[in-house]
Amino acid sequence: MKTIYLSILLIGLFSGCSPLDSTSHLKMGNQTILTSDTVKLSVKVAGKGPVCIYLHGGPGQDFLSFEKMGGANLEKCLTMVYLDQRGSGHSQNAKNYSLDRVVQDVEELRLKLGVEKVYLLSHSFGGILAINYALKYPGHLSGIIMANTIAHFMNPNQVKQQIEYGYLLLKKDTTINETDFKKLMNKATLVRKKLSAVHLGYKYIANDVNTIIKMDSIEDSYKRTSDFGMTLFMPLMDSRKVQKYPEYFKDYALLTSEIKTPALIITGKDDHGVGPDYYKNYQFPNQKVMQIDGSHMLYYEKNKEFTAAVCDFVKQ
Repeated sequence: MKTIYLSILLIGLFSGCSPLDSTSHLKMGNQTILTSDTVKLSVKVAGKGPVCIYLHGGPGQDFLSFEKMGGANLEKCLTMVYLDQRGSGHSQNAKNYSLDRVVQDVEELRLKLGVEKVYLLSHSFGGILAINYALKYPGHLSGIIMANTIAHFMNPNQVKQQIEYGYLLLKKDTTINETDFKKLMNKATLVRKKLSAVHLGYKYIANDVNTIIKMDSIEDSYKRTSDFGMTLFMPLMDSRKVQKYPEYFKDYALLTSEIKTPALIITGKDDHGVGPDYYKNYQFPNQKVMQIDGSHMLYYEKNKEFTAAVCDFVKQ
């Protein structure tokens, strides 16, 4: 279960097109894309319909577990373009993980596909990438789908809620009043160790431990990298290290009020990765909220409802 805590803290990429764009020219299957700063990105294209870029979470996760655990069912209504972000999954590690550079990867891939507009489907940490792409390239979006996403990575309120929920699982009601982020992180580490000892750590992001077992088995099935994630996380765990990319830790929720693109927000009533009420922070002018009775991993544990919500949004 080595990836579970990265997923807990989370809180994909190729281009897509609008319903008016032709997708007949798209190359299907697995492929490698070279960015303008010579980083090799791993991509898979599959499905039919408007093209959709999948922005995975982590940071440093991959697209394979999403695809294999229900994401592929979206291929009946979308041409899914799965991509491992730089320093993630099958993709190459990079010297530059800045937010602007990762967003530029998305735009470069859109241009390589030769399509005018895209749908973005983001999960967890991927929400930060989706918001920033939408702010920079609004004319190239048909719609934005925020599935169990966060817009303020590692925010203190989120960490407090996770600590309190952890102690609730341990049958110990606890109210956290701490405001110092470093002390909060120490408390979060402590409660996770206690949860791990009684095999309940999975509860932050899944309702069934078998969900995590399946995800881990997929991610352990190949040699992968999570350099992107480690680059952001290490300074949080070691105060001697300098955070090179502080832009990822800003609150982008308020900026969603500037994004006029149609938005679908999918939230889990039992999602303790980003918080069951976190969706209330979003302020897209043209947004629809779909609450599903499930966890952070709705795309797997509640796949029927998840798939229907996405496909209905695209049809509309």
